[in-house]
Amino acid sequence: MSANKVLIGGGTGFIGQNLRKLLSTTGYNIVNVSRMPGANNVSWSTIENSGLPPNTKAVVNCAGQQFMDFTKSWTPGFKQNVQNSRIYTTRALSQAINESNDKPKVFVLVTGVGAYEPSNTIKYDECSPTTGTDFFSQLLVEWEKAANVNPPVRLVIIRSGAVIGRDGGMIKNMIVPFFFGLGGRLGSGKQYLPWIHIDDLVGLIKFAIENEEVKGILNGVAPQVITNEQFTQSFAKAMGRPAFFPVPESVLNFLLHPERAMIVTKGQHVVPKRVLEYGFKYQYDNIDDACKECAHLFPKK
Repeated sequence: MSANKVLIGGGTGFIGQNLRKLLSTTGYNIVNVSRMPGANNVSWSTIENSGLPPNTKAVVNCAGQQFMDFTKSWTPGFKQNVQNSRIYTTRALSQAINESNDKPKVFVLVTGVGAYEPSNTIKYDECSPTTGTDFFSQLLVEWEKAANVNPPVRLVIIRSGAVIGRDGGMIKNMIVPFFFGLGGRLGSGKQYLPWIHIDDLVGLIKFAIENEEVKGILNGVAPQVITNEQFTQSFAKAMGRPAFFPVPESVLNFLLHPERAMIVTKGQHVVPKRVLEYGFKYQYDNIDDACKECAHLFPKK
């Protein structure tokens, strides 16, 4: 079993929990890097001081402070935490990998499509340059640069879109207003919304671990390109509710701060060109199926 040991940074988060569930039911032995003690947990300071656990075959990092945590104000301190929680953890894991005598085969880092500057006209694939000047584009450049692992370790960077799943991400924030018929598009609704179902994102991480030819940048998005308006209609339909309450961009800017609000008020046309070329099969390649799967008020056990 130790031959299948996977170390996961951020294993208690939305993506991490779903990844742990998938890998542990398919024969992997999971070690979680966490601030909290627990069975099969190792602390960040242990990783820094003592390196990787023995026989680690793959390392995945999906750690990072949720920037859409609306209970937190968009202060300089919170922004610093958003940056540090991503860059510091990625650098710590990269360093541990490089210093290990018994190296893992692969390091998978989950970042975001914020690497691509928001645009209504540019179409991005994995070969597109990251030219952004906004906070998120700049964060992504630094974050991905921190994943500096030496060969022969394979590096796979998955730039995830908005993750669709009942237990986290934007669905968790939206389910109650939509249930009460208070849902609606955000801003103009014309902005692109790169998205991926949680099952496909964790499936893509597993695919990257298991397929030795996979390396470099992958766009972790579904092949169907949609707008915020199309998502809103699909989710409202799946909930069996109307969605007549648009939220103006000015309100979102006021509530969230313009720098953070751009995550939902602006978008990018992103396609998973390399993911499809590698032959990855999506479970949810259209938004209607993805919304149907998670349009229930109470999380399934």
